[in-house]
Amino acid sequence: MRIEAIVNTHVHADHRSGERRLRDAAGGAAIYLHADAEVQYPFSPLRDGAEISLGNVSVRALHTPGHTPDSVSLLVTDHSRAADPWMVLTGDTLFVGDVGRPDFGGEEAAANLYESLRRLMTLPDYVEVYPAHISGSPCGRAMSGKPSSTIGFERRYNPALQQHDLGLFVRAINEDLPQKPLGFEDIIAQNRG
Repeated sequence: MRIEAIVNTHVHADHRSGERRLRDAAGGAAIYLHADAEVQYPFSPLRDGAEISLGNVSVRALHTPGHTPDSVSLLVTDHSRAADPWMVLTGDTLFVGDVGRPDFGGEEAAANLYESLRRLMTLPDYVEVYPAHISGSPCGRAMSGKPSSTIGFERRYNPALQQHDLGLFVRAINEDLPQKPLGFEDIIAQNRG
């Protein structure tokens, strides 16, 4: 197996990312981040709708700002099986039983998160959801320990997705946020290079 592409869903605040070391160990694989990522090292910019082809598999970037301005979700299609999407890697936008906290993303973050979640909810029910974290992460409030779900199950049972009014969603999503990770500003600075 050969690593050809490294995709980071956003600049993280809760851990040091290893994409540059992985790139070097993999002999120079391309690092992909959203075009708005504020990093100080070379990367291949992803814009909404951009595709990465990996043989029979394609990965399409969906710009899903909210947790951070540069957040992307990755819609994966296995063309050897179907032309329809199979799964979505949601980063810190949508978790099993929760959504990403908006307080890392700036003033408009909660409203952006609302729109990003609405976009993800247009995917078919059968699309599998693989978030970046499970319970215990400071990136959400009440995420499950289950590592995956489906769009249909989250649409029906995720409490954060039950609020359909933007104003009420913004108010609710900003309540009872966990403490920011210790040293998060230093972690962000290191991850930006």
